[in-house]
Amino acid sequence: MPSVTLTKEASAQLHKLKADGGLQKRYKAVCSALKKMRANLRYPGLSTHPLNGMLCPHKNTLYEAYAENKTPAAYRILWCYLPAPAKDSILVVQIIPHL
Repeated sequence: MPSVTLTKEASAQLHKLKADGGLQKRYKAVCSALKKMRANLRYPGLSTHPLNGMLCPHKNTLYEAYAENKTPAAYRILWCYLPAPAKDSILVVQIIPHL
C-alpha cells in the first residue's frame, strides 16, 4: 500500500473543502478517493492516468485521479510518485475542480 503525503497547497485545498458547508459532498468524495489511492492506485473508479507533458515538483510524471466523475466541475487529485528511496510513496500536489 502506498503512503500518501499532501503538499501544503493540497492540504490547504482539502481544508478549504472541509470548511465550506456547501462543498461537503465534494470533501467526502475527495476523502474517499484518497482512501482508495492508499489501497490501490489502479482502482477503476479513480481513472488514474498521466498528464502528458506535465511534471511534478520532483520532475516525475504528474498523474490525475478522479475524486468525482460526470459532475460539473468534478474534483481531481493531481499526484506523483516520490523519488527513491520513498518507493511506493506518492505526493498529492493539488486537489482541484476539473475545468
